[in-house]
Amino acid sequence: MTVLTRPIEFTVPDSGIATSPAEFRGSGRDDVRLMVTRRSSMSIEHDSFPRLGRHLSPGDVVVVNTSGTVPAAVDGWTRGGRRLKVHFATPVAGGLWAIEVRVPIGAGGTEPGPALEPQTLQLAGGASAHLLAPSPRTPRLWVAAIESDAEVVSYLQANGEPIRYVSGTTWPISAYQTIFATETGSAEMPSAGRPFTPSQVTSLVATGVTVVPVVLHAGVSSYEEGESPGEERYEVPAATATTLNALRALGGRVIAVGTTVVRALESVVDRTGTIHPGAGVTDLIVTRERGVRAVDGLLTGWHEPRSSHLRLLETLLPAEHLEMVYQEAAAAGYLWHEFGDELLILP
Repeated sequence: MTVLTRPIEFTVPDSGIATSPAEFRGSGRDDVRLMVTRRSSMSIEHDSFPRLGRHLSPGDVVVVNTSGTVPAAVDGWTRGGRRLKVHFATPVAGGLWAIEVRVPIGAGGTEPGPALEPQTLQLAGGASAHLLAPSPRTPRLWVAAIESDAEVVSYLQANGEPIRYVSGTTWPISAYQTIFATETGSAEMPSAGRPFTPSQVTSLVATGVTVVPVVLHAGVSSYEEGESPGEERYEVPAATATTLNALRALGGRVIAVGTTVVRALESVVDRTGTIHPGAGVTDLIVTRERGVRAVDGLLTGWHEPRSSHLRLLETLLPAEHLEMVYQEAAAAGYLWHEFGDELLILP
């Protein structure tokens, strides 16, 4: 099979953006579409998310991200009075934070911010962000010292709102949480897990599918073409590593729910494919050249053209197959963004 050396090509129509959660536009969280594709046969099947279990087998392991979402966007102003929207991405060494400075547009949307020099931004709620230097890894992010009466996450809980890029209705922070969230820390929702319901998890377990947790606190996803994701905090518990190794040895498939789970697991797997417990900060970039060792399949949302997430998906599907999948999704009216539809990639 020919491997494409150019970016895959597809166009998301305006009607392809999910602007409201599934439970508001349909019958429930799980009322989204599911495309299923298999690497071995290059097949494509259209289904619905409540029927996910029919595509899995007893012995498979579904790995979910238990990170909860922080209301990480706050209003800010330059020293000259220009209004901004500040997105808190992730804490960095020395008590500092990586933040993104954007410009508000329309009804809650944002676009990339202006060129700035080191300065102090005033933030909602009486806090300040001292812009120290552009991030060496992602120059559009600033390394900043945050001055606040409260610890930063507590400050955000009191003064922030969910990060949004598209104008439209403002939804509460509860709309940006998955049912798995136990530990707050993600700037943006690990959205691949959003359609799951408690009854569906129960049904999967009843059919012999195991569900295990990892944590990866997701940063901002607004990186421009050519930019790689920043550092993110993760934890793979010992019980999860033990279960994955044992069931994989028995022939079970590891199905990651979201690219965040892939990044966490690939940060702790060795060259033999053995998964180890671990916690820390990962800067791993998963690409086709590196490949994957810990994951056999992936449940994911739909990503923007030329995003770094597509490079990760090419570790699981040949590029020309991935391009076919995305063109099919756009033509068939699948919905993009965190409230959108899902793609299941299987071996």
